[in-house]
Amino acid sequence: MDVKDVVRALQARYQHASTLKAAFFERYSDGNGGQQSESGTVYFSRPGRMRWEYESPERKLFLVDGKNVWFYVPADHTASHAKLKESSDWRTPIALLVGKADLSQLCRKIELASASSEGDQESPTPGDTVLRCTPRGESAQEASKQMILLEVDPSDYLSRVIIHEPGNVTTEFHFGNWEENIPVAETKFHFQPPPGVSIVDEESLAGEVH
Repeated sequence: MDVKDVVRALQARYQHASTLKAAFFERYSDGNGGQQSESGTVYFSRPGRMRWEYESPERKLFLVDGKNVWFYVPADHTASHAKLKESSDWRTPIALLVGKADLSQLCRKIELASASSEGDQESPTPGDTVLRCTPRGESAQEASKQMILLEVDPSDYLSRVIIHEPGNVTTEFHFGNWEENIPVAETKFHFQPPPGVSIVDEESLAGEVH
């Protein structure tokens, strides 16, 4: 299978969708044996908007409205806010899903790979194709410290994204039940803090992936 054909099919799948919805499972490993797993529903809307509704084990909301980033945990009665930094947003593969970039802008190099051969616990789903992306960075040395794996199913949907960072830090997203071009209320991508919720400006939030 030619890597260019896989990339072309993947990009075509998402470039023509104005809205997207999927179930997600996220696993974060801190490199020191600590892990955290969460799941929920995610919505994307072009250009540059997304809403991650975390449902388990705790209700949370991560929202990007195109200009701002919001992170809200109802149990904490606090919402964090930051201005979205275009530079950091474009470096994440999630930018592909909101129409902000194509893979050639995100990746210095794209190759066919096997997720299981890259040190991950789970093997790819039979029939899926895995792309290994070396991210573009300020320097080749910086980019070499990171790696992104994109697992693509036979219908050209993303089924898994794995982001390896320095220090063996790994963030992994599984996606399923994709729906595209469905009606999504505009209010889904606007955050109105509930009464009594404190707002905290947090610059680092703009660089978060999830």
